[in-house]
Amino acid sequence: MSRPIFALAALMLLCALPARAEVIDAQPGGFASRHVVTIQAPREKVWATLMDIASWWNPSHSWSGKAENLSLNLADHCFCEALPKGYVRHMEIVYVDGRGALHLAGALGPLQTTGASGHLNLALKDLKGSTELTVTYDVGGYAQGGLGPVWAVPVDGVIGEQVSRLKARAEAQP
Repeated sequence: MSRPIFALAALMLLCALPARAEVIDAQPGGFASRHVVTIQAPREKVWATLMDIASWWNPSHSWSGKAENLSLNLADHCFCEALPKGYVRHMEIVYVDGRGALHLAGALGPLQTTGASGHLNLALKDLKGSTELTVTYDVGGYAQGGLGPVWAVPVDGVIGEQVSRLKARAEAQP
């Protein structure tokens, strides 16, 4: 494992994960990650927080280092980031129902430098007095050393961190 990838993997192992987080499958050709968390807020509030990605995404997991440069632009179907001299299309929004399902396609972060692509699915479910958020990220394709063996745990850690931050933000807002 190269030093940058090892450092990323070590860092992600230290991240706090929400309840019921797991790498579902990890193979050389891909991996699947799932996080399920209960958020003490109504679905509408969780949805509004989710769509305001700049308010909860960790800026250290962005190209610019500034969360305020991130956006979920439904008109352009883009999870994008503004850069000083351009932009990054992190993922394409491929499905949104406005009530509790958001599906995105693409490769997050350093996976963009590989032959990998993925599908990130977020689903909100009403519970009595709260909301269940299920986030799955299925990634497949080619990456030197294999996707599952190298990338599954660190990517799962990043996704888990973002889920935890979304939960905290939704629960903290009035």
